[in-house]
Amino acid sequence: MAASAFLLIASFLLVLMILAKPLGSGLARLIEGTPLPGLAGVERVIWQLSGVRQREMNWREYLLAILLLNMMGLAVLFSILMLQGALPFNPQQLPGLSWHLALNTAVSFVANTNWQSYAGETTLSYFSQMVGLTVQNFLSAATGIAVVFALIRAFARHSVNTLGNAWVDLTRITLWVLLPLALIIALFFIQQGALQNLMPYQPFTSLEGAKQLLPMGPVASQEAIKMLGTNGGGFFNANSAHPFENPTALTNFVQMLAIFIIPAALCFAFGEAVGDARQGRAILWTMASIFVVCVAVVMWAETRGNPHFLEFGADSALNMEGKESRFGILASALFSVVTTAASCGAVNAMHDSFTALGGMIPMWLMQIGEVVFGGVGSGLYGMLLFVLLAVFIAGLMIGRTPEYLGKKIDVREMKLTALAILVTPALVLLGTALAMMTEAGRAGMLNPGIHGFSEVLYAVSSAANNNGSAFAGLSANTPFWNLLLAFCMFVGRFAVIVPVLAIAGSLVSKKIQPVTPGTLPTHGALFIGLLIGTVLLVGALTFIPALALGPVAEHLSLVQ
Repeated sequence: MAASAFLLIASFLLVLMILAKPLGSGLARLIEGTPLPGLAGVERVIWQLSGVRQREMNWREYLLAILLLNMMGLAVLFSILMLQGALPFNPQQLPGLSWHLALNTAVSFVANTNWQSYAGETTLSYFSQMVGLTVQNFLSAATGIAVVFALIRAFARHSVNTLGNAWVDLTRITLWVLLPLALIIALFFIQQGALQNLMPYQPFTSLEGAKQLLPMGPVASQEAIKMLGTNGGGFFNANSAHPFENPTALTNFVQMLAIFIIPAALCFAFGEAVGDARQGRAILWTMASIFVVCVAVVMWAETRGNPHFLEFGADSALNMEGKESRFGILASALFSVVTTAASCGAVNAMHDSFTALGGMIPMWLMQIGEVVFGGVGSGLYGMLLFVLLAVFIAGLMIGRTPEYLGKKIDVREMKLTALAILVTPALVLLGTALAMMTEAGRAGMLNPGIHGFSEVLYAVSSAANNNGSAFAGLSANTPFWNLLLAFCMFVGRFAVIVPVLAIAGSLVSKKIQPVTPGTLPTHGALFIGLLIGTVLLVGALTFIPALALGPVAEHLSLVQ
């Protein structure tokens, strides 16, 4: 079992790095503002037809464009979900959603969270899935990548006040990165057996003689961008545990690669764009180190299982509950860490059925801000916030003005960094406390005691950190939970983007200082260790207070 686990982790990381390196070079060209080979003429036509002016923007203009796109997307998606019953491509005649579920779902997909308080196959029409959710899967992913493009330019440029053009970046990312990769992945999924049609649900008779409906739909096209854009919202309620979404062990492996490929490639792109590949590799090694440890812990916990099984006469303690037998424990454990290290939220096993330690690791990965590879764009700009904090702490220790890539980190940058980092811990702790203090919040808990509390904590952690996975024991389709989680998802996304772009606007105008002897090291083992320590320190801001909330809630009889 240990040898199989090692080979699975090693092969996954090896294939990931081989694919991410050339993709990173292409992304670096886009960061530098250079069209990809052969596409300059095509882009000129696109800019003329769309009316996009290539004038570069300062950080406020860039932020305004990002917010405008997302708010318009929110309004359009909300309208589609509310009016679903009157729209085409609805062979099952599914009605429109309630206002609070429609709002929760619209915020969820715009914020790249893809939390689902509904079962897709019984709630949403093909039109809502394709025109509503899939479109936002592309746009929310492009938003995250565009924001990190602007931040990387802030480190690479000096003595200017522009960060690029948001409309140009969003268009290039969508057309030349997300769309081609999603098309390739979707075709592969179709070849492997994933559904892709517009047929009505098909009636059939089971072997037991029961009359049932077999769901159909355009699954593969949504599944591809769901993974590639670290979105995670499933076409079916069972998500990637459903054989129509994830038919084979090979599609399971490709889905995990798709989740990580752009976040890993952005690390290579960062190193190339700033002119120092060591910086990108240092961040990549930091992410990979934390990732490998987390995978090893979950695999160990799930294979060790529950010793009480043996006491009741079972012939094995292995914890196969909630896992697909076609994937097994190791692949399910790896998938759970991949999807929560990134802000994806897709699942091929029920995290609620994991052991205590096996379920804690995915929860903790979300609570550190999902910076271990993380979401497309959001993972890297989240990790760069930790970089700024790490060099600031180290600067205090040695009595030097902190610098990173020749840019001095002043009081303004540190205030904004602290604001961005503290947003999600505050949302998780306050949101969990509010849920446990109110009857409406506690009514959604299906399990008693501390495990029920863990379901609540996991749900709020998932929403605030824009993950979207769940412990699946929480009845969240109520006005209270839909509104609370929608608030957490919206603020957790955009209250981080605003200070990130403000930091970019502050850094881009600074001159790059020449490296002098004794400057704080920003690469190598020392820097990686410092960065890992900072991530663990900040992760404790959520995890340790959250651990204390459980016994307090039990003592106050707030946990049913």
